[in-house]
Amino acid sequence: MANGDVEEPLLRGNVNSSIRFSDINSFKRRRPQSSRSCCTISHAQTNNEESLHCPELISTKSFRLRDVLLFLAAYIGVGAICFFMISDQIEGKKTNGILDAIYLCIVTMTTVGYGDLVPKSTLAKLLACVFVFTGMALVGFVLSKAADSFLERQQILFVKAIKMKKDCNSSTEVLKEVGTNIEKYKFVTALAILVVLTVLGTIFLCKVEDLSLFDAFYCVCASITTLGYGDKSFSTKWGRLFASFWILMSTICLGQLFYSLAELYTEQRRKSLFRWVLNRELTNLDLQAADLDHDSEVSAAEFIVYKLKELGKITEEDISIVMENFKLLDVDHSGTLTENDIALLHSSSSRSKS
Repeated sequence: MANGDVEEPLLRGNVNSSIRFSDINSFKRRRPQSSRSCCTISHAQTNNEESLHCPELISTKSFRLRDVLLFLAAYIGVGAICFFMISDQIEGKKTNGILDAIYLCIVTMTTVGYGDLVPKSTLAKLLACVFVFTGMALVGFVLSKAADSFLERQQILFVKAIKMKKDCNSSTEVLKEVGTNIEKYKFVTALAILVVLTVLGTIFLCKVEDLSLFDAFYCVCASITTLGYGDKSFSTKWGRLFASFWILMSTICLGQLFYSLAELYTEQRRKSLFRWVLNRELTNLDLQAADLDHDSEVSAAEFIVYKLKELGKITEEDISIVMENFKLLDVDHSGTLTENDIALLHSSSSRSKS
């Protein structure tokens, strides 16, 4: 194919033709593998597939439950002690010194701020400023990661329950289903937990805080959205004990719900683009653009690169960088990477060090 026939070639600008030919040839000229190396690759692929289906890898490893609890306990502990020590500088309706301090620490951290307990001295206000920023960082970074991990575990249980009803309880199939629709199940799980917390909070406010059903629901909505008007709040000892746990869980859950909704929308857009790219009718211009080595044929490697670029997975810059890297590794300039190339690289590296 002539260069002029290609209206929008896949690689432009600074990508020279030698890189293109070496890259395409490296895909086309595949040397037969020995039976031993085939077994090794097959075994490695099997191990990789097993590791991908391992339930432990689905959860967020970087934030274990113990670490999260330690962070949370340290924050609440220090905050409760500080607010308890200056309790005479806090004004509002009080119930129990320690309980009020924990409750104030939680409503400060989650930015609910009912206004039923407020700092009145300069020291108390300064302390509140410190703890609100520290608490927002804790909620936004650490606790949200833990909540995300928790939701992923719950969605696996959710899918298992569905699969068991269909007499298909294979753990591999369950994990495959979760991986395929992870955003959808995460959103559904977060929504279900939030509904449970909303109902639980409404019932508690009706029974313990003696609010009407509508006022209780109104207080719940104002709390989980961190609106915190302050006209309705938890004012009893048992109410503040319940609120110390419930507010933390419900506000984080709501944040995860909206985050999952955004992820779901983005994933749906991505899948829609993917289907369009793969199912649209190819034209001669597409074949010309995908023909990197201009031999009037499009190999599987050329087609894959073209489609990945069309999907936005890679760019021309990415391709040129990878091709340059391949060219550097191909020491014997054979167009393929072999053990001989690795040996030559190691020997040249050893000589340069010595």
